[in-house]
Amino acid sequence: MRRRFVQINGELVEVSGDFVPEARTSVPVIGDRHYDGLRASDGADISTRTKHREYMKQHGLTTVDDFRGHFKEAEKKRIETKSGVDPTRRRDIERAIGRIAERR
Repeated sequence: MRRRFVQINGELVEVSGDFVPEARTSVPVIGDRHYDGLRASDGADISTRTKHREYMKQHGLTTVDDFRGHFKEAEKKRIETKSGVDPTRRRDIERAIGRIAERR
């Protein structure tokens, strides 16, 4: 017979096969618990959202969510470049034709 475990109050507890968990009446909010005890690589205390934001500002750092639109635009440019689309190509061709015309 297969054993079944569920997490109750942070601990794994073995339950029977017909176990049905209690319906939750509210969704737990995580909040800022992930900042508790957090330190930067240089040892600075960044254990709150405010301290973390100030540390990032002082050191000229940012988080990846600041680049949300940047990655999509960069992907679009990569795809265009790989498929042969080059926005500078038209100007280059016009310039080359102009130079050839000047020589004549």
